[in-house]
Amino acid sequence: MIKDIIEKALLHQNRLSMALKEIENWDNLDKDIFNNFEKIKTIDSFIYRFIKLQDVMGEKLFKVFLDDIGEYKDTMSLVDILDKLERFEIIDDANHWMEYRKLRNQLTHEYPNNEQEVLDGITLAIVASKNIKQILQNISKY
Repeated sequence: MIKDIIEKALLHQNRLSMALKEIENWDNLDKDIFNNFEKIKTIDSFIYRFIKLQDVMGEKLFKVFLDDIGEYKDTMSLVDILDKLERFEIIDDANHWMEYRKLRNQLTHEYPNNEQEVLDGITLAIVASKNIKQILQNISKY
């Protein structure tokens, strides 16, 4: 079961990475991207894969991983799960994951009159996606 979940997470991670490579090839990340349909599609793909990857990991992979190593209980909250993952050095800081969740929620809402907020969220998601990739690698190696 964990193998299937990791494969699903890797699918989202790989597609997220493809979108990220494209974004990193742009001269800059500014409001002009909202006038370019190809760039909008790339941003949409990046956001979608960022959200899906976080969902798969946070809702499934973390629980199954902890269960496989005998450390999961049905009564555990997300904070408990993250604390456990931090103790096993799977994640650096449980608070970071909670920030990623807030960012995920921010990115799911489109603010047509606040393009700068969207750009700021994308910039933060780029950094977060690299950390999430490392977490996935840590679980895969464990």
